[in-house]
Amino acid sequence: MPADLAVIGLGHLGLPLAQAASAAGVDTIGYDTDPRPAADLAAGRPPVDGSLTPSEIRRMLAAGFRPTTNPAELGRVRTAVVCAPAPPGPSGTLDLTAVTDAVAALAARLRPHTTVLVESPVPPGTTEGPLRDLLEQGSGLRAGRDFHLAYSPARPAPEDRDHGHGHTPKVIGGLTPACTESAAAFYGRLTDKVVRARGPREAETVQLLETNFRHVNIALVNEMAVLCHELGVDLWDVIRCAETKPYGFQAFRPGPGVGGHCAPVDTVGAHRPLRLVELASQINERMPQYVTRRCATLLNEHGKSVRGARVLLLGVTHKPDLADRTGSPAPEIARRLREMGAAVSYHDPYVPVWRVHDVPVPRADSLYEAAAGADLTILLQPHRTYDLQGLAVKAQLLLDTRGATPVGAAHRL
Repeated sequence: MPADLAVIGLGHLGLPLAQAASAAGVDTIGYDTDPRPAADLAAGRPPVDGSLTPSEIRRMLAAGFRPTTNPAELGRVRTAVVCAPAPPGPSGTLDLTAVTDAVAALAARLRPHTTVLVESPVPPGTTEGPLRDLLEQGSGLRAGRDFHLAYSPARPAPEDRDHGHGHTPKVIGGLTPACTESAAAFYGRLTDKVVRARGPREAETVQLLETNFRHVNIALVNEMAVLCHELGVDLWDVIRCAETKPYGFQAFRPGPGVGGHCAPVDTVGAHRPLRLVELASQINERMPQYVTRRCATLLNEHGKSVRGARVLLLGVTHKPDLADRTGSPAPEIARRLREMGAAVSYHDPYVPVWRVHDVPVPRADSLYEAAAGADLTILLQPHRTYDLQGLAVKAQLLLDTRGATPVGAAHRL
C-alpha cells in the first residue's frame, strides 16, 4: 500500500518524526532493519527508552502508522527521511555505517520524483557527497533532476513537551532550489516555521554547531563548578543571578557528565580538529572522576572511608523522566566507586535492572529506607517522582550533582 512518508530508522530520531507526521495526517510507514522495534510498535509496546507512552503508540497506529521491516515498502512513498543513528566510533568520528546501510536500502527501490531527506547527524559534505553517490548508483537516477535531495538537522527534545516538531523550526538545505522547496513543502505540514539554508553543507553544519554549542557550554559550567567549590562560592547562586541578564547569557548547569545521543564532534573528516570542542570533551569526560573524588572527600569529612561505604545512586538515566541510559555518566561513577571499595546500589523508577560491566548493581526497593541506610546518597538525575525535600531529610549524607534539592538541604556539586 503506497504511503506519503517512510521514516527510515525507528530510534530516537525517527520515532518523534513518525509521531508528528501521523498526528498531522501524513500516511506514514516506519522502516527498520531490526525486527524488534517494528514488532514492538506494531503490538503497541513503547520503546525501551520510554520516549513514547503506550497511549501515544496506540494513537499513531490508529492514525495509520505502519512499522515494517520490508524494504519493498520504501519504493512506494513520496518522501523518505533517513533517521538512522550515527554514534561516535572508536576514533571519535561519527560511525556512518547505519546511515549508509539505510541509504543503500532506499536507493535500490528509489522511484523518480521522490523527495529524499537526511536527518541523521553527518559531517558537512556527506549528503551531497557519499550519500548522493549511493542514491544515484543504486537507483540509476540523478539527484536534483530525477529526485529531490536535502538535509535537515534533527532537533529532538523528548523531555521537552513544549518544543515538539510543531513548535521547533526546521532548517532545510537542498541540493538545488527545487530540492529545498520540495523539502519545505513536506516539513511545512509538520512545523510552524521552515528555515532555508543555502545548501546541504550549511544545514549539516547547523547540526555540528548546535551539538558542539551544548557541549562547550556544559564544559564551561562544569569547570566553573570545580572552581567555585575550591573558592567556597555557591555556583548555583551565581547562575541564578547571571541568568537575570536579558542579553548575552544563556544559563547552563553542571552535572556529573554529559549523556545523550548527540556526541560532540571535534574533528570533521580530514579537516582540522575543533580544538575548543576537543578540550570541552576532555573536561566533560572527567566529571565522573571529579564526582567520585567529591564522594571520597565528603565521606572522609564525616569520619568514613570510601572502602566499605554503602553508596546509593539515584537516577541512572541520561535525562530526567526518561528510561534512556545512552551516554549516562552513572556507569562510570558506579565503576569508580566500586574500584575504591564502596558497596554500590541504585534506585531509578525507569530502570528495573541495571548492570555495569556485566556485573549487576543491586536495586533499592524502598527509596527512603535505602537512603536512610546508605552512608552516602548521590542524586544523579532528579526524576519528578522523587520527593527531594523528603529525601534530604532521610539521607545520612546527600550529594546533589544537579542542584535540584532545596538550598542547604544537601551538598551540591
